Formats: sequence, structure tokens, C-alpha cells
Amino acid sequence: MKKLAFIALALAVSCNSTQKTTGEKKVDKAEAVNPETYGNTITEAELKTHLYTYASDEFEGRETGKPGQKKAIAYIKKEYIDLGIKPAKADGNYFQDVPLEISKLPTGTLSINGTTYTLGEDYVATTASTGDYTSVIYAGFGIEEDDYSDYSGLDVKGKIVVAKTGEPKNTDGTFKLSGSSEKSSWSNPSEALAKRVELATKKGAAGIVFYDETNYPRYQQYFAQMQKSGRERISPKPTSPNEFATILVNAKLANAFVKDISKDDTPKTVSTDLKLDLKSGNTDVMSENVVAYIKGSEKPDEYLVISSHLDHIGISADGQINNGADDDGSGTVALLEIAEAFRKAQLDGNGPKRSVVFLHVTGEEKGLLGSQHYTDVDPIFPLAQTVANLNIDMVGRIDPKREGDRNYIYLIGSDKLSTELHNLSEEVNKKYANVVLDYTYNDENDPNRFYYRSDHYNFAKNNIPIIFYFNGTHDDYHQPSDTPDKINYDLLENRTRLVFYTAWEIANRANRLIVDKPTE
Repeated sequence: MKKLAFIALALAVSCNSTQKTTGEKKVDKAEAVNPETYGNTITEAELKTHLYTYASDEFEGRETGKPGQKKAIAYIKKEYIDLGIKPAKADGNYFQDVPLEISKLPTGTLSINGTTYTLGEDYVATTASTGDYTSVIYAGFGIEEDDYSDYSGLDVKGKIVVAKTGEPKNTDGTFKLSGSSEKSSWSNPSEALAKRVELATKKGAAGIVFYDETNYPRYQQYFAQMQKSGRERISPKPTSPNEFATILVNAKLANAFVKDISKDDTPKTVSTDLKLDLKSGNTDVMSENVVAYIKGSEKPDEYLVISSHLDHIGISADGQINNGADDDGSGTVALLEIAEAFRKAQLDGNGPKRSVVFLHVTGEEKGLLGSQHYTDVDPIFPLAQTVANLNIDMVGRIDPKREGDRNYIYLIGSDKLSTELHNLSEEVNKKYANVVLDYTYNDENDPNRFYYRSDHYNFAKNNIPIIFYFNGTHDDYHQPSDTPDKINYDLLENRTRLVFYTAWEIANRANRLIVDKPTE
């Protein structure tokens, strides 16, 4: 999911932008470097050439773990080899393995005190889980934040946690977490379950049973659709043989665990005879991130990461190929052109002072899996030394809401962690682009929650300042009609240049960005 007209300079460079140079030139260091010399090498023509190949039927929709995705990473690798940009990994491999697991929907039984409940009707589950339990831990709302904790005094290690939607209120009807009538993110449908799963996992629980009466029909419908289509679930390969169980239940089953659960907010241990026998056929699959970098000339141990996701959703059940030209072919080819611009600067003796990492991640469409692996499992470069992440996801189209006002880009997250980054971004735009920077989706109350829906979030959660560049959705989003002929290549050129100039400033400024708004 994710800038801009410039004065035409350095004609000789821009007219020869596809040529790959091999020797570095010596330049007068006292001579000021104009980044437009390199930004102007990012052209509509090269972006279009890349994208008509990358988003062609040959790549079969680039679904994670499928042959099309393997073709995509081979294409990206070849481009970096041709550019002479080195792999980020010390072993000389451009590919960072991301171990994943494909599993079909589970089948089996769940019973409480001898009563068996129906999968797909009383509960739905996407994970296998087996075990006999003589008790469960009722954690109320399943929340822990600041001084409030539903887990206080409870030992949940190796046990099943039962939790419900919503959040606690004071006697005057205000919410305890906010102290006002404002709900927190624990009540947001897009985050409610994920936050509780993450917390229960950290507490060492074996799984969670979640009761959300309002949204259960949605979960049930999704489960039924997956059953009908035979779709498989892909997720990170578990590091232990016992997968965390996630079970969503209706009111009947929720009350079998805790009587009058809607009214009972008191966490406690509940004696019950719970038997789980849900099994799923799992298959290991290896996917890959592609990671290249240019070593910094003065601050090589500080890293700017520029990212885009290389995958898309593959082939539809009716055989149609989802080419994903905008999502995220546009970001992928933009990143390749930005890398080429930095490489040309390096060959001229004007390489970035900080190291610049070009990160093409897999599995974004499956749940930000490739970026999660990079940040949470195997950061090639230390996160503590990563100064920022610029994430490019969907930058080649026009949001229908902005028809007639095309000189824009949505920016998300620039001010969330670092005031300096936000100000820098604004200044770069004024100096080089004068594009309308639209912060509509940066609003904390935006129901789309785009801030949490692309790969930058895995950096942001680690207090690394980010900017997410995004053109908004359109009628071709996640459809076979998202094809290269629909791309606005002049806008793609301008937006790619804006990202490059922003990256140039971050990579070459005297001091690293200050994080003045860290989050837990």
C-alpha cells in the first residue's frame, strides 16, 4: 500500500540514465553536490520499461512462495548486479531467506465438559491446536496498558486465555484507559484481536479464545469463504512445534467458558474440561527478501532503509492473473530507480555519508511477513543504528477522490516518532517539488488504519522514524485490472524523485534524526 516535478539539470546524465558505469571518478570535494543531478536520472521511460516487465503475466502475480515470486526476486537481483550495488548480507547473497509455513484450515473437534461444538458455526480457527486443559484463564478484556492490566496476578504460561472485546469503563461511563469518552485502539476492529494475541503470546499463553459478538459473523463468513475456495493460510514458520492457538467464538460457546461473559469483567481461573483436537496439514515454504546496499562514506554504521514489497496476490480462482502494477510494482520499480540514482552519485565520488539499504520484502500481502522477519528475526543491520525507513507502496495511480487534483501524494507516519523527519520532509518538498502532501490518512482516527497496514509499521514499532508514501486505493486495487497501462508514469517519476531527495537529505545530513516521540 503506498513525489514530484523538478528542474531538468544534468542533461548528459539523464540522457544516458540506462548506462551502467564501472569506474568511480574523482571530484572536487569543495564543489557543492546538487542532488538533482542524480534525481533527474529517474525517468518515466525507465520506470515504464521496468514495470511492463515486472507486472507482466510472466510473473504470475508474484504470490509469496509461488513461481512468480521467484521470477520477481531473480529480476530484482539481476538489476542490482548490473548496477554494481552490493548485497547487504555478509555472505554475498542478495536473498534473505524468510521461512514460512502454508497450512490449510484446520479440521477436528473442540469440546467443553463433554459437549462438542461445531467448527464454522460455534467457533472458527485458522490454526491447528491440540491439548487437554482442566482450566482456562479468563482475562476479561485481555488488556494491559500503562497501570491497567487484566493479567495482574494470573499465571497464563502454557494455558488457554479467554478474552472478550471492548475495554473497561469507570463508574461514570468513561473509559479507564483514556479517562474520557474516547475509545482506545483496543476497541478498534482492525487491531483488537491482533493486540490481544500479541499480548497473550508475550505472556506465554498456549492460545487465546476471543469473544467478539459484533464481529463474529465477519470472522465466520471469512472462514466459510476460505473453506469454499480451498485457500491456504501462510504465516511465519513456528520456531517451536506447538503453534499459538487462535479461536474465535460465538455467544453460545463464550458463555460455556464463562457464564454471563458479557457482564463479567473479573479476570480469574475457570475450572473446565477443555479438549482441543484441531489439526491442519502444514507445508514448509521458503520465500525471500532481496536486500542490497551502498556503504556510507562517513557514517557507514548508520543505516537508512528504503523499502517496497515485491509480492502481490497471484492468480485468482478463475485463472486471472493479478499483475499488481500499482500494488506494489510501482514501489518496486521506484526503489530500483532510487538505487540507481544513489549508485551514480557514488560512482561520481558523491556517495551517501550514511549507508543506504534497499529492502524489497516478500509476504506483505500475507501480513507484512518479510518486513517482520527483517525487523523481528534477522535484522541484517542493527535496528539501533537504523535512522529511518522510507516505505513506498502504491505510488503510480490517482485516488478517485483526487481526480482533477493529481499533483499530490498521501504521507503517513512522518510525524509519529520524529518531528525532525516531518519537518525535513516538508522542506525537501518545498525545495524540489511543491507537491501537495496530503495527511488525510495520517489521522489517528482514520478508519482505514493504513499506518498499520504496510511494511513501514514493523520499523515504526521499533521506534524507527518512518514515512509511508501512498497514492490511495482505486477500483483496480487487488483486481486483475491493476495493470501497467493504468499507471500515471509522470506522477510515478515525480513521486520517486521526491523519495530520492528525502532519502538524500537523511543520508547526508550532519546528525541522525532525533526520535522525540518514542512509543512503547
